Amino acid sequence: MDGIGEGNRRLMYDVEQLIGGAWGPGAGTRRMTVVNPVDGEPVSAVPIASGADVAAAVKAARDAAAGWARTAPVARAAALHAAADAVEAAADELARIMSAEMGKPAGGAKDSIGAGVGTLRQYAELGPTHRGRSLAGNDEAIDLMAYGPRGVVAVITPWNDPVAVSCGLLGAALVTGNTVVHKPSERTPATGWRLARLLAPHFPDGVFSLLSGDGTVGAALAGSEVDVVAHVGSTATGRAIAAACARTGAKALLENGGSDPLIVDADVDPAWAARQAALGAFANSGQICVAVERVYVHRDVAEPFLAALAREAGTWAAELGPLVDTRLREGVHAQVSAAVEAGARVVAGGTVPDGPGAFYPPTVLAGCTDDMAVVREETFGPVAPVVTVDSFAEALARAADSPYGLAATVLTGSMSHAQQAWRELPAGTVKINAVFGGAPGGAAHPRRGSGQGFGYGPELLDELTAAKAVHIEAPPSGW
Repeated sequence: MDGIGEGNRRLMYDVEQLIGGAWGPGAGTRRMTVVNPVDGEPVSAVPIASGADVAAAVKAARDAAAGWARTAPVARAAALHAAADAVEAAADELARIMSAEMGKPAGGAKDSIGAGVGTLRQYAELGPTHRGRSLAGNDEAIDLMAYGPRGVVAVITPWNDPVAVSCGLLGAALVTGNTVVHKPSERTPATGWRLARLLAPHFPDGVFSLLSGDGTVGAALAGSEVDVVAHVGSTATGRAIAAACARTGAKALLENGGSDPLIVDADVDPAWAARQAALGAFANSGQICVAVERVYVHRDVAEPFLAALAREAGTWAAELGPLVDTRLREGVHAQVSAAVEAGARVVAGGTVPDGPGAFYPPTVLAGCTDDMAVVREETFGPVAPVVTVDSFAEALARAADSPYGLAATVLTGSMSHAQQAWRELPAGTVKINAVFGGAPGGAAHPRRGSGQGFGYGPELLDELTAAKAVHIEAPPSGW
């Protein structure tokens, strides 16, 4: 049975796997339970895929690959459009499941599902127009570059935005003629299962498969005979996937962790800058890949900025959902506590609240230094560590000194500083005077420990296809 019962009676979602067109628990004997981070109540009962399940899903995808690759691009696009319609119609239900599994408030969950639907439609439109090009050869021949699917794509997705991220990778892979084996995060398996239930009926058996379970399943899938492993998640997992792909020859497409900086220049309004910093650090309880993880503020505006950021934290306190589980909360609080022990000062938050759930307050730390883990590493919680600097050049240098390179934000009234920032910061995305936003169709390469390859935008279609050079001459006359 699946669903949530009426009143206070809660029924678990009973997750199944999809292998070769057949739904079921799989051959494994292990199971796990996911609990609601708000109240600790069970949400989903989940089978953990066995090695035989992984092998069977990959084989089914391999067997279906040739037929799906030969399917006309417009037919593949039509299937993706139909799948988008199904997801859109079930948005309320998907939002309830997502909220129950990872704690995102229902309104925000539905917004992210809407983004996923939009992404499916985007790739349905782009797929048929993704084409090769002719080359300038001699008059006796035809030369061209043709693009085709890479084959079997393993898609391993995170819990913090489980529908939108999955829709991007799955949509781009399917519309370009690849077959897919999807392994959602073990923290949001019912969300992934319900999404798969909506997508799968629109594709032939074997074209789309779903595996559930913990990290051992993802590792087995990444090490299997697939052609691409597309992963969004932690840097540690991304590095393990890259190592597995080096052994098998698969392409690794990775968007991994980050510790994104926000620079506050001396000429900005500190109250406005604090609102931007709070949005970047506290939205979705800090559980966003491109969340603001460290703030470098010019000394001239540091004091009013900190006071305003503390007020913003108080405003956000009533709006935040929980962290995804108590394990993550323990890690977040450990970083905060270590920073305080090393000399940081708590301006707001910083304490684990009493009561049930994995809640953590919006937290502002002053007097931070670059060697603190809360600055150096990814926190993935609602924490804004603030470092005071004496110049814009110092802020740029310290922001660039990081093992990550996912995104960065600069708040400045100086056009020269803005130009210098986007040119010099070693990050895939640089935003000037807005922590979120950007035109549709943009894409970026993450740097360093934040991954490799285009993970979104039209360029994702290039990542999931392979180019072939073709030279055609007529046979000699007289044959």
